[in-house]
Parts: sequence; C-alpha cells; structure tokens
Amino acid sequence: MTTPDQIHNTAVIGAGFAGLSAAAYLAKGGCKVDVFEKNADIGGRARQLTTPGGYTFDMGPSWYWMPDVFENFFADFGYKAADFYELKLLDPEYVMIFGKDETIEIPASMSELFTLFEGIEKGSSEALKQFLKEAAYKYRIGINKLVYKPGLSLREFADVELVKGMFRLQVFTSLSSHIRKYFKDEKLRALMEFPALFLGAMAEDTPALYSLMNYAGLKLGTWYPVGGFGAVVDAMKKIAEQLGVKFYTEEPVNGFRIKNAKIKNVYSDYQSKAFDGVIAAADYHHVDQHLLSPEYRNYGSRYWKKRVMAPSALIFYLGAKKKIKKLRHHNLFFDEDLSTHAREIYKDPQWPTKPLFYVCCTSKTDDQVAPAGHENIFILMPLAVGLNDDEDTREKYFDIIMDRLENYCGEGIRGYLDYKRSYCVSDFRQDYNSFGGNAYGLANTLRQTAILKPSLANKKIKNLFYAGHLTVPGPGVPPAIISGKVAANQLLKYLGRL
Repeated sequence: MTTPDQIHNTAVIGAGFAGLSAAAYLAKGGCKVDVFEKNADIGGRARQLTTPGGYTFDMGPSWYWMPDVFENFFADFGYKAADFYELKLLDPEYVMIFGKDETIEIPASMSELFTLFEGIEKGSSEALKQFLKEAAYKYRIGINKLVYKPGLSLREFADVELVKGMFRLQVFTSLSSHIRKYFKDEKLRALMEFPALFLGAMAEDTPALYSLMNYAGLKLGTWYPVGGFGAVVDAMKKIAEQLGVKFYTEEPVNGFRIKNAKIKNVYSDYQSKAFDGVIAAADYHHVDQHLLSPEYRNYGSRYWKKRVMAPSALIFYLGAKKKIKKLRHHNLFFDEDLSTHAREIYKDPQWPTKPLFYVCCTSKTDDQVAPAGHENIFILMPLAVGLNDDEDTREKYFDIIMDRLENYCGEGIRGYLDYKRSYCVSDFRQDYNSFGGNAYGLANTLRQTAILKPSLANKKIKNLFYAGHLTVPGPGVPPAIISGKVAANQLLKYLGRL
C-alpha cells in the first residue's frame, strides 16, 4: 500500500515525445524519474542531424499542426510555447504539385482559401464551410472526449455528449466517401485526403472522424517552430529536468526483474536499478516481444503479424549550396496517381512504381538551419514496412525523385549538393527497434482505433504502462505528447498519487 507522501522511483524507456511527456507528468506528480534512451540524443524520431558544413535537419517530424495540444502541455507546467521557441505561421501553408505548371498553394487566410476552392470548383467554397463546420465538431469532441482516454474500457466513453454525437463523429464512414460527398474535383479531393497520410492509412480505410485533421491543418494553421522540432524537444527536456528528471542516453534497456506481477528492477546495458513503476515509451512491439518473457507479454506474434502498419519511409537529407527559387517550405508532389502508390504501401507491399513524395525546405523560413545562400532539403517518400532497402535501391529512387524535383524547379540541384544522407527501413529498425521499420506506428483504421489499439496497460504486470505511436491515441507528434500524459496518469493512479 502506498501513501501520497511516499517517494516513488519510476522509469521511462525512450525519450521521444511520448517519453518526454510521460517523464514530465510523472515528475510533476511527485515521482523521481529516470529516462533511459538507447541513442546518443533525445527526441526519438524528432532528433536533429547537425552536419560539419552548418546544416541542421529535423530527422523526422516536420509538420507543426494542432498547436493547442502543444500549448496544453506547456500550460500544465505553467508555461507557453513562446517561453521556449518562436512559432511562425506558414503562408502558404504548403503547395500541392500536380505537374510542372500545375500547383495549388494553400493560403493561411480562410477567406483566401474559400476563394481558391471556388475558383477550382463552383460551389465548393460553401461545401468547404460546411465540411469544416462538421470537422470542427469532430475536433472538439475528438480532442476533449476521445484522445485523452486510456482506452482500457468501453465505460470510458459513456459520456452524454459523446453518445449523442456518435453519428456526427462518423466512426463507421470512410474519410474518402465523406470527402466525395462534398467535392467533385479530383485535385480538391486529393487535397482533402492527404492528411490521412499522417494517420498511416488509405483514406478509404480511415474513419471519417479523422476529417478533424482537415480542421487542424486548414483552420488552426500550419506552423513552424524556429530552430526546428529540436526546439520543441529541448523545451520539453528543460521542463522535465527542472522537475528533477534524469536522462541516461546511449543506455538501452535490455530486461526486467519481475516479482508478484510487478517490475522490481530495470536492467540496462550498464546498471540494474529498482523502480516502483515503468512507462515503456520505446517501440511497443520490441518491449512486448523482446524485453518481456512470454508469460508477461500482452500479445503473441500472431497478433502482431495481423496489425496494419502505417508506412515506413525513404528519407534524404540534402544540403544544396544555392537557393532554389520554386520550392516552398512544404511541397507535396501529387504528380503521379495516389491510389496506385497507396496500394503499393498497404495492399500489395512493394517498392512503388511511380511514387509520390514530400519535400520540406526549412531554410525558406529559418536562416539557422543552413549556411547563408544554401538550402536545407528534406525529402520523404512513403514506403511499405518490411522491405529490403539496399544502397542501390535507395540510389535508384533518389534519381527518380530528383529527376522530377529538378524538372519541377526548372534547375539542377544534384550538382550543387554538398551534403547527402539517406535513411530508410533498416535505419528505423536499427535506431528505434521499430516494428517492421515503420516510421509512423499503426494505421488509424477502424479496427485499430481507441480500445482496439494495443493496450496502454500491461495486462499481466501491474506497474507497467505503454506510451507512443503503437498505442492510444495513435501516430503523430500531438498524439504522442497526449499518450505520454495518459500513460503517466495511469501509473500515478496505480501509485496512489492521483
């Protein structure tokens, strides 16, 4: 039996956004917290790559959506995001590229957005207003009533407003069919469906509930934290350290001592330490299948094989010693067929025949991330998990992508590169013990939503909880931050501190 004034030693495994969030909330709850991170730098997929030539790359996340979730985190500790980093509203938010001279730039202004839609399809501005009204409702209910739930019981959702609004939430309608009721133009449909890529599934397999992402992107804005996502990581680390959290980098956890259905000790490569509770914010599958013996696992290998995974990615980090006029901060290349590429990720896993890809050029907004007169270029091509990614294959796709990028920009880029690094499936496995080499986690399909996701609680060990993109609420930076809070609250309840 614990008492409120008892000091509890807790461990967090993994220092990505979920782990940083969990550590901060545990410390705020009065626990002593040790964070174990296998890599040299904290941040998980949001680590930064700094080169001798003066480039700084965000290695993973690059879209700052749902700013209210970040603000809610900082407010819980008496701060604002502005206390740590500057946010810039991007305008245009992003550009969708359908061909060399066929683009749609998404303005930050709602009135300009309505004008843009109306110019593409008559009547679509009114359709967009109605669509966003419904999406706003889903966002409000989704954020306030759904995503902060631990997903351990259906009783959590016995909320009057939630039950009344169940049909409006459209959990059983696909996002694709929902969008097609509002818009006929294929480019507008592609524009509205693309946020599903952040959810790790085809729009036809994603519940229409997630049109809330359209509201997040179009209404709440697309932002950029000056200094990159590393600035957000640093801010969260500062808060955790102010509360006494200790970080152990380059120290992977390799096992536990378990007695009476409780973790008693955590074993790393360098020490064994006693703890009263543990949050596993590392890869869920790795912890479940490799750090726990079979009698303590939540799931068997058959369960994991049946999970529908979000994509992996082939990423290139490029430094160019000249400015590239036509690039914007966010550039989405939709100059090939989306459905074909999606099938080759989810239905018939293979290297894509005609890939879509995304280019982020943060040096358009931030002069800290590249030398003067240079560009910082991040290229990401979504890819099925589990594929082999030898160097020859990476180079083949580098040339495919660069041919199209240079054609669109109307100028050579390859001859001006003074930095180049690739990152792919095997790197995700190596650096993060990533299940299948995934980049985003589980796909947000209907059968992998809320209580149907891998459980946040270990069912056989009382003081072990999970956080991160393989459990609730799902993939993405804001969900990861929320996941850390929800997992921390569950452990604090177990310890009698909530």
